[in-house]
Amino acid sequence: MILRVVAVALGLWVVAGVLLSAIRTVVVPRRENLALMSIVFLAVQLLMQPFLSRRDERHRERTMAGFAPLALMALAATWSVLVIAGGALIFWGVTGCGWSEALVVSGSSLTTLGLASLDGAGPKLISVAEALVGLGLVGLLISFLPTMYSIYNRRELLVAKLSSRADNPPTVPEFIRRLHAIHGLEELDALWLEWESWFSELEETHTSYPALVYFRSGAGRSWLTAAGTLLDTAAVMTAAVDVAQRPQAQLCLRTGFLALRELADQFDLDLDPAPRPDDPISVTRAEFEACLDELARAGVPLRDDRDAAWRDFAGWRVNYDAALIGLCRVVEPPSATWSSDRAPRRALPVVRTLRRALLSH
Repeated sequence: MILRVVAVALGLWVVAGVLLSAIRTVVVPRRENLALMSIVFLAVQLLMQPFLSRRDERHRERTMAGFAPLALMALAATWSVLVIAGGALIFWGVTGCGWSEALVVSGSSLTTLGLASLDGAGPKLISVAEALVGLGLVGLLISFLPTMYSIYNRRELLVAKLSSRADNPPTVPEFIRRLHAIHGLEELDALWLEWESWFSELEETHTSYPALVYFRSGAGRSWLTAAGTLLDTAAVMTAAVDVAQRPQAQLCLRTGFLALRELADQFDLDLDPAPRPDDPISVTRAEFEACLDELARAGVPLRDDRDAAWRDFAGWRVNYDAALIGLCRVVEPPSATWSSDRAPRRALPVVRTLRRALLSH
């Protein structure tokens, strides 16, 4: 009798835990560290790893594009399996039937198929309750997936627009050169305002729904490398290009690095909360000089004092450098200069990430 009481309590705990996880994943619009989601996504990542290691870059990118949808489906399947297991514990504890019969009845109740049932008012009430849980999970998924797609679609509009302006993969010299040739560099407030709004929405949506971080852009693009290129462009414009300084570029920079730092914190990446302007960054002085040389050849007006320009650029870049490179290690986007090209793949140990997810939960 004691064992059956424990089984009922354990079953109720499992079902309640799944419901809470589903609600926190789908309904609650705030930053949550969800252990179950972390475990499922890491498990799918480990299962896919052998296939990724044998493929070239083009096929690897196509395989990675399926990671986030597959992980979400695995999360939904995990919810269902856990509810069936929890329901089986409850049925066994209440009726004393065999384990196989309890599993069949629980699965039939969750899916509302009615293939099996147990006699008595108590078991029938439990079946109805489990059926309601199953319908609730389906309803949550039906509302969740369109929301995810809508956010994804809004995110990708500016990413696609950037690739036409800054090439694919985007680069800072090409972006500034085209801006100089087409628009001029004096009136870019609309550009910075557009991306400031994009970063604000990115921070809100991708901390509320962290699975969005793994949804990849199409056509070899990446939202993350696009964000890095935009911030680097604003930093170079502010530090080195000889045009009248406009505060909107600096506001965009601040909004952008705060958004990336919030996302990095969501994944428990190691960041200095208050980096110094002279702290080292992943972009070297030689790379910065090469960028300026390319801009000079394109006729872009530059400031004479390159030492001051480097200090100013590094002072901006240090605010988002670690967050950008750390997120690139998590997401593994296609190679792009000054971002994913200096982020070794699978640099974050899975065991450490899993342990942090469980501890935070």
